[in-house]
Amino acid sequence: MTSNIPTNTPLQRQLDELVARAADRIPAEIFQQLTSPILQLVQAGASEQALKEGEQAPDFTLPGSLPDTAGNAVKLSELLKQGPVIVTFYRGAWCPYCNLTLRAYQQALPQLQALGASLVAISPQTPDNSLTMQEKNELTFAVLSDVGNQVSRKFGLVFSLDEAVRAVHRQMGTNLPAFNGDESWELPMPGTFLIDQSGTVRLAFVDPNFTHRLDPSLIIARLQEL
Repeated sequence: MTSNIPTNTPLQRQLDELVARAADRIPAEIFQQLTSPILQLVQAGASEQALKEGEQAPDFTLPGSLPDTAGNAVKLSELLKQGPVIVTFYRGAWCPYCNLTLRAYQQALPQLQALGASLVAISPQTPDNSLTMQEKNELTFAVLSDVGNQVSRKFGLVFSLDEAVRAVHRQMGTNLPAFNGDESWELPMPGTFLIDQSGTVRLAFVDPNFTHRLDPSLIIARLQEL
C-alpha cells in the first residue's frame, strides 16, 4: 500500500463493518480461505510491482458500459485531454467491498468533476456483467471491461487465485469464469490511481488487502493540489 495514506476514513469504516458482518455470517474456515490471498500477496510483496507515484501511466483503450459509451472504446489519452483521470480497478460485481467503494465514488463524483477530473472503473468482467453492475449501483461514470486483465497487468495488479480459493468461490456460488469470460481465475488487486494530464501518476493506492480502499476525500484533496 502506498505509504502516508490515512486508513481511518468514512469509507474504510464502512468496509471494516462489512468485513465484521461477513466474518459473523460465513463459517470461519470458509472466511479464512476467502481472505487467504491477502497474506499470500503480502508475503510475495505483490504491491511493490504495481505502478507508483511519479511513473507514467500506460495508455489503454477499453470498451465502456455507459449508454453513451456502450460499444465504443474509451481511451485514457483522450480522457486526459479534458483533465486529470482517476482510474480505479475493482474485482467484480460479486465483490461486496467493490460495490460499496464504487457507490462511495459515485457520491463523490460531482466534487471530482468540479475539479475537472473524470473517473473510470475497470474490472476483468465481460461488458455485459460490467453493464449489469453499473445499472445495479446507478453509476454514472464509465465502467470498463478489461477482459483478460490486459490493462491491469500493465499497472502491475494481476494475480491468480489458487485451487483451494477457487473451490471456495465455487462453493459460495461465485463463478468467476462466467463473470470474466475466461478460465484464468485471475483478478486485479484493487488499486486507484490519479493521473494528471501529462500521464503522470500523482496518487497511487494499491493494497493486497481487498477490504482496504482509498477514500474519495483523499483523491479530492490531491486534485486540489494539482
